[in-house]
Amino acid sequence: MCGIVGAVAKRPIAGLLIDGLKKLEYRGYDSAGIAVIDAQHQLKRLRVAGKVRELENALSTQPLYAHMGIAHTRWATHGVPSEQNAHPFISHDKFALVHNGIIENHSILREKLLREGYQFLSETDTETAVHLIHYHYTQMGDFLSAVRAAVNELEGAYALGVFSTDYPDRVIGVRQGAPLVIGKGQNENFIASDPLALLSITQQFIYLEDYDIVDLGLHAFQIYDRQGQAVNRETHTLSVGLDAIERGEYRHFMKKEIMEQPEAIASCLEGRITKSHVLPAIFGPKAETIFPQVEHVQLIACGTSYHAAMVARYWIESLARIPCSVEVASEFRYREMAQSKNSLFVTLSQSGETADTLAALRLAKKMDYLSSLVICNVPGSTMMREADLHFLTRAGVEIGVASTKAFVTQLTALLLLALTLRQQNKQADEKIDRELIEQLQNLPGLIQKVLQQDEMIANWAKAFTEKQHAIFIGRGTLYPIALEGALKMKEISYIHAEGYPSGELKHGPLALVDTSMPVIATVPGGTLLEKSLSNLQEVRARGGKLYVLTDQTHLFHQDAFADAHIIPMPSLHPLLTPILYTIPLQLLAYHVAVLKGTDVDQPRNLAKSVTVE
Repeated sequence: MCGIVGAVAKRPIAGLLIDGLKKLEYRGYDSAGIAVIDAQHQLKRLRVAGKVRELENALSTQPLYAHMGIAHTRWATHGVPSEQNAHPFISHDKFALVHNGIIENHSILREKLLREGYQFLSETDTETAVHLIHYHYTQMGDFLSAVRAAVNELEGAYALGVFSTDYPDRVIGVRQGAPLVIGKGQNENFIASDPLALLSITQQFIYLEDYDIVDLGLHAFQIYDRQGQAVNRETHTLSVGLDAIERGEYRHFMKKEIMEQPEAIASCLEGRITKSHVLPAIFGPKAETIFPQVEHVQLIACGTSYHAAMVARYWIESLARIPCSVEVASEFRYREMAQSKNSLFVTLSQSGETADTLAALRLAKKMDYLSSLVICNVPGSTMMREADLHFLTRAGVEIGVASTKAFVTQLTALLLLALTLRQQNKQADEKIDRELIEQLQNLPGLIQKVLQQDEMIANWAKAFTEKQHAIFIGRGTLYPIALEGALKMKEISYIHAEGYPSGELKHGPLALVDTSMPVIATVPGGTLLEKSLSNLQEVRARGGKLYVLTDQTHLFHQDAFADAHIIPMPSLHPLLTPILYTIPLQLLAYHVAVLKGTDVDQPRNLAKSVTVE
């Protein structure tokens, strides 16, 4: 992985390919490259270890004039980041190939190709694929047939873009377990791993299905399915404004996306609730038939989405009185389990392409689950197409690797799910539900108030720049938010941070607390307030530095907490505190990262959309 762009056009395409790579930079990568066929039908390639701007600079001194080509940004899986391991890879100056994903049987294929006399110049699994296509071409003499024969030997999850100098007006794309889309133009056609790469060129996209092969030409293209039969796939219009993928007035995409959260939540709610209840049809036309049968909910996710699922367990069990289980997708896939009766299988994914979560969904569809539901931010993504029910979070384009607005809209969607199951499970209380929905509608305004604390949070951040560790604590639904706050701090500032339930301090973490350890606590009012205050006293007694988010500021004017740092929070329904309290934790991580000078939007070693295991 990470980014693929390919083009067949009448106009010069090197600039278009570079522009497409720039729009995919948010996904994270460590090298970049481009390959084209020039006017003399010669294969030309340029690669760099580093950023796309370095590839662009190299092109300014070594221009590539062509009307067909492929380009790639690589996130290392096999082999260190280097020019030698960067894509595209070539075979005998005849074939060039880019690849996202992992070819799991590359070692076996490599040995086979070595015996046939092929030389390998990289440490990657990708080079195997391009040599394998060349090998089959020497046997078959047909480009498409050679690609199909090679693909039949590959195992794993991957997307490919490949061309041959013998066919200077064609690019072939392959999708198996990793996303690939076609962009339709006027007398030009494109492929990309993400439609965002092509938004400045076209808004007409076709999402390939697994095992699809597309033969892309100047005026037309043909898609073939697993059996080699010509098929048609639906065309989708993606009406995302270009301003959505620009930073505008902000220094970083992450800050822009944090500030967009009130609008994102309002969009997530629009047309989906009345004054007293949630409209069940928002999860799909079958929801009203399926939801009354639900006796158990299984939530599956990775990373930040997993933390959203952890919050949802509290909501589903307390509101709908339905047992709920939460599991990391990569663990769910590889263990034997006791399956619950009439269980609704729910997957969460910002991209809808997360490899482990998608694999878990496909596994679940072979099992005896009542139905499947995906909560996702990308229309047309694989999970949105494959699940029985679906909910689009409408967060808008999220570029920063560290998820912010996608996370809070996932939380919003999950609360709507809990309320819908509550209604369908005959647990609804109109007075309580009306109050909760009213406060949900007011949530964007409350988040706007929290965002106005930005300067105060930035001042907090100054105390963290020399720290090596931090502890985040919370109780109930705010325990997963402590985990999320710690994850954000780790992701973008590279400070080691851990999240714990406040009541677990005495069971180990308290041993870490001393005068150099900052402890960030979420302390709203409610039934657990006194216990939370006792936990803070435990920290203070060991010399820990307290940073507290609370709507009970009057309690912190006492001498007992005279040295605690406090940010006041609005009061609201306890069930909504996870959404509100995550906002200042996002801002804290952001400001610490800015002060430390890290790459906020593209943190090291991480990618936005994890499409490999």
